[in-house]
Amino acid sequence: MDKLQLISEINRLKVEKNAIIMAHYYQDDDIQDIADFIGDSLALAQQAAKTDADILVICGVNFMGETAKILSPDKKVLILDKEAGCSLADSCPVDAFEAFIKKHPGHKVISYVNTSAAVKALTDVVVTSTNAVSIVQSFSKNKKIIFGPDRNLGNYINSLTGRNMVLWDGACHVHEQFSLEKLIELKKQLPLAKIIAHPECKKTILMLADFIGSTASLLKYVQRSDYEEFLVATESGILHQMKKSCPEKIFVPVPPDDSTCECNECSFMRLNTLEKLYHCLKNETPTIEIEEELRLKAEKPIHKMLKLSKELGL
Repeated sequence: MDKLQLISEINRLKVEKNAIIMAHYYQDDDIQDIADFIGDSLALAQQAAKTDADILVICGVNFMGETAKILSPDKKVLILDKEAGCSLADSCPVDAFEAFIKKHPGHKVISYVNTSAAVKALTDVVVTSTNAVSIVQSFSKNKKIIFGPDRNLGNYINSLTGRNMVLWDGACHVHEQFSLEKLIELKKQLPLAKIIAHPECKKTILMLADFIGSTASLLKYVQRSDYEEFLVATESGILHQMKKSCPEKIFVPVPPDDSTCECNECSFMRLNTLEKLYHCLKNETPTIEIEEELRLKAEKPIHKMLKLSKELGL
């Protein structure tokens, strides 16, 4: 089946089965173009909570499918590939994180959304890169906080808020790999370009950035900016939406270390393809299933996040 046939069949199956396709910005261009909804982790969670579709097809990684299932237990939640994990979520095993919490009694536990359902179940409130700073600031300054699993995001939040959160030592393999040397060289070649970066990047990258924000925030920044050239330090999938919304502007992905590749892609996100999307919808598999007791525990911190986000106007 060629590409046009795949697209036609996916659209037919979607209508036939009352399914909605939800894609993260880090997906391939073809998947972004066929999706009903594109967003970062916060937007996907919010959309999953309010859609009336019978089937949610999550084009992203496993924790995103879990989040959708936690919020929509009566819906069938599908993902395209069971192997589409997340290096950041994998860096925080639930047993080790539980032991870490026990070593720091009296701390509020704030977990990044890039975690398993089991880790969310140990959490007081979940955050995303969109709302993390605001949610941390909503708690009193003397409140002791554990933040996991991303140490780069945690350090960034500490630097902005003056907190001293206890950080779990995890990281995203994509955002850890950006090359400082190559970024500096690109800046020399494009001196007028603005450097924009995701807060999961290392401090050395963030220190050079003109703007730091979530994937959605980076997209909004370039759309509203009067500047015409941007060096982009996040997963290169976001460039598709940037180019579509601002075709007159120039977007250059910051390369990773030790690679001849000019962009930095998440190998897990890129496991998803149009062909897998077609088979997923046709066969209604792979599905996300979560034991109800665990789901209820993991649901509370996500609802807390959504409630706080609404109150804070995020």
